[in-house]
Amino acid sequence: MKALVCKEFGDPDILVMEDVPEPEVKKGMVKIEVHSVGLNFPDTLMIAGKYQFKPPFPFSPGMESSGIVTEVGEGVTKVAVGDRVMANHGVGGFAEYVLAPENGTYKIPDNMPYDQAAGFPVTYGTTYHALVDRGDLKPGEVLLVHGAAGGVGLNAVELGKALGATVIGTVGSDDKMDIVKQYGAEHVINYSTESIRDRVKELTDGKGADVIYDPVGGDAFDQSMRCINWNGRLLVIGFASGRIAELKTNLALLKGCSVVGVFWGEFARRYPEQNRANFQAMLDMVESGKIKPHVSMHFPLEKGADAMKALLSRKSTGKVIITVKD
Repeated sequence: MKALVCKEFGDPDILVMEDVPEPEVKKGMVKIEVHSVGLNFPDTLMIAGKYQFKPPFPFSPGMESSGIVTEVGEGVTKVAVGDRVMANHGVGGFAEYVLAPENGTYKIPDNMPYDQAAGFPVTYGTTYHALVDRGDLKPGEVLLVHGAAGGVGLNAVELGKALGATVIGTVGSDDKMDIVKQYGAEHVINYSTESIRDRVKELTDGKGADVIYDPVGGDAFDQSMRCINWNGRLLVIGFASGRIAELKTNLALLKGCSVVGVFWGEFARRYPEQNRANFQAMLDMVESGKIKPHVSMHFPLEKGADAMKALLSRKSTGKVIITVKD
């Protein structure tokens, strides 16, 4: 099969197209003919050797994909050959076939195209777990979403709105405001020209945000701790800014707030049935038209390095998708 392969750590240009053996299905695993692959920021970290998981060389990046089940391993009962599915498999998606664990593979609705499905598992899985399981977001609360035009950020805006919250998004440029409003944000803050802290306080009559979704870290985290409501929940999703912030614990005391870690991958491993129930709830939303994943860019498999560069340049909104098979 054709695959885009990483043989050494480096920037996206180190990836090479090669013919490699198809993976052999194993017990509890599902073999998928890949149609689309969702690109995630951790994919760029993985090929650079900066991610916590370092697969042995050579490997194909790609944490999530969609396609058709071609073979199932012993013990697999939740999906069958011929099913249209999306899957979270951690690695291997930049190829014509991939193996995924049964617990990370989900049948998709008939009205869900492959490109939307491919970009769904990692970001929506993370976001629903964050807002519902960890943030206990309630209808009528104020949700502040950092990096609101990005992959996980736009999901948080959309799901937050669907869950009944008043959503405030932050972006780095005016040209990203429209898509964030389109997906449900009542207010959008350009943090390059406005103070997040001051604007959130102004929009909430001085109270601050009840739940803060932070995949950015750094300055965004620092400002979040100064515009969080009493009994607020600051959800630590990631560190796209490149700086891991330090918590001033006196602020946590004075605000009566919680700083909550969100590690969806480990949650899914420990509680597979609850995770599957979360996905069913979201896929019901897709089927009914309540949520619709946003894809801003498509690249063919051989241009996977260009896809990563587009993601790293922050020119994309929502998801960047690699098309393996039309």
